[in-house]
Amino acid sequence: MKLLSVKPGEEVIETLTRRAAEEGIVNGAIVSLIGAVDECAISNMPATDASTDIVSEYRQPLELSGTGEIRDGKVHVHVVLGREGDAALAGHLHRARVETFFVHAYTLAMHEE
Repeated sequence: MKLLSVKPGEEVIETLTRRAAEEGIVNGAIVSLIGAVDECAISNMPATDASTDIVSEYRQPLELSGTGEIRDGKVHVHVVLGREGDAALAGHLHRARVETFFVHAYTLAMHEE
C-alpha cells in the first residue's frame, strides 16, 4: 500500500495523478481518501440523462472521504464531503484545492502479470 499525500497549496486530482506516476502506479485502487479541502467541484448525473454531468462548485472548508481508481494513469475519485451545518454532499470529484489541511490517499497498485 502506498500513501499519496496532497499538501496545502496543491490541487487534489492533479497531485494524485503526479504522485501515482512518481510511484509507478498506472492501474490500481484508491482504497481510502481522507482529509479536508477548501474548495471543490463535484458532479452528479441528472435523473433523465446518465451521460451528462451536473457540476457544482463549493468554496468553503469541506471534510472529505472517498474511494476511487487509477486506470491507465488517470485518477477517478468519488467523494463524500461534509460542510457546515452537518450537511453531506457526494459525487464525482473534478477538482479540489487544499489550503488549510491535507488529503491522504491510500492506494494499492495492480501489478501486470
